[in-house]
Amino acid sequence: MLTRRDFIQSAGAALFSITPNVSQMPSRGANPKVVILGAGLAGLAAGYCLTQQGIHPTILEARFRLGGRVFSHRIDADNDLTVELGAEWIGASHERVLRLCEELGLTLRDNQFKPRLMYQGQYFKQGEWDFSNQYKETFQRLLNRYSQLSEPEKVKLDQIDWWRYLVNNGIQGRDLDIRELLDSTDFGESIRFVSSFNALDEYAASSPANEMDFKIRGGNGELAQALAAKIGVSQILLNHAVVSVHQQAGKIEVVCANGNRVRADRVICTLPTFAIGQINWQPALPQDKIAAINALQYSRIDKNVFLYKRRFWRDESFELITDGPIHYLYHATKHQQAQAGALTSYSVGDKADVLSKQSDEWRSTLIDTTLKPAFGTTRQYLLKQVNCYWGDDPYTQGAYALYGKDQWFKLRPILQRPLGQVYFAGEHLGDWQGFMEGAVETGEQAASVVLET
Repeated sequence: MLTRRDFIQSAGAALFSITPNVSQMPSRGANPKVVILGAGLAGLAAGYCLTQQGIHPTILEARFRLGGRVFSHRIDADNDLTVELGAEWIGASHERVLRLCEELGLTLRDNQFKPRLMYQGQYFKQGEWDFSNQYKETFQRLLNRYSQLSEPEKVKLDQIDWWRYLVNNGIQGRDLDIRELLDSTDFGESIRFVSSFNALDEYAASSPANEMDFKIRGGNGELAQALAAKIGVSQILLNHAVVSVHQQAGKIEVVCANGNRVRADRVICTLPTFAIGQINWQPALPQDKIAAINALQYSRIDKNVFLYKRRFWRDESFELITDGPIHYLYHATKHQQAQAGALTSYSVGDKADVLSKQSDEWRSTLIDTTLKPAFGTTRQYLLKQVNCYWGDDPYTQGAYALYGKDQWFKLRPILQRPLGQVYFAGEHLGDWQGFMEGAVETGEQAASVVLET
């Protein structure tokens, strides 16, 4: 049975087995000089692997902070309340991140929630709503059938969007509406843009909570800080946006926007595809890689965090799925002891694009209106809010990679393929898009390849 993980492993082995002419490769000597582009989790995981083997890479990061799309934010310093403006969850199936957290002494806390639903103006408490029995039987049948599909059948499945696949299999009405709300939260766009192969593969491999299981105490950014400490903070250069990568005669020169130049024998590029496309590569990127970079979309996600003077929602595991503009709400300060607390408004796709352009006043009115059927007027409790729209991020132009129909088997091998002595990593190349696991696993894999060459 072909899964995304199987495909990644087989494609990776084939790609990395194509080694350049040995006479053109630099002598390994004691250790190669390695430069890593990006200090997100992929770059830091790669750096940590290399450091453990006695290779001390230089990591170049365009931002003024570590972590990339892992972005913990202290919204209330007085009460030491931290929220996530980027990556939120670690799944029970995320073996590499779980192992890293244990190895680095980071504590995981339960971050599961109890879903409420706001649908067509009516509020349903936990336990008051569910899918129909017919839907449950149908969806389980789809999962069972998926495990029996041949490789050609899964490639064909990749050519159908998830919404159409559900409709073709008899899922409709309220069940389809709620499935759209839940799954678009996962993928960051409408499921009309999502490959049905990717969706089924993820749900077949996911934990019962769909990998929304854990969070690191103190914020997920603690993982980035812990990895950086192991690598050595002096090895990580912030505010170093890369503008060109020049390879010649087995040597590489990386030029940064601030004028700094760094030479290397090997480069691991962990940048998102938009940032890769902004770099002047010499020799140039092949046309098929440029086309793949241009074809892969990143999801649009807007996170607006509202800090309240008291937790009027009462349940620490509060979450609310809505069919309105807010899309999804959840308790962002679970397990953080204080009277004050925060709710995160999470919107995707066109909703995110619209909400991101509004004023704080407009957004605070919207959340008050959204919550009113359940809690009455809540605006009097609001202390502050912070907004983060990943669709406008200058380095990613989106939150995380979104493989549309007929893209997974075609684009991913091209995006992974090395360019001379440059190797690629990042969540867009993993089998867990939108999760820290995808970044970590690909960073470790790229480091392993460098160690073997």
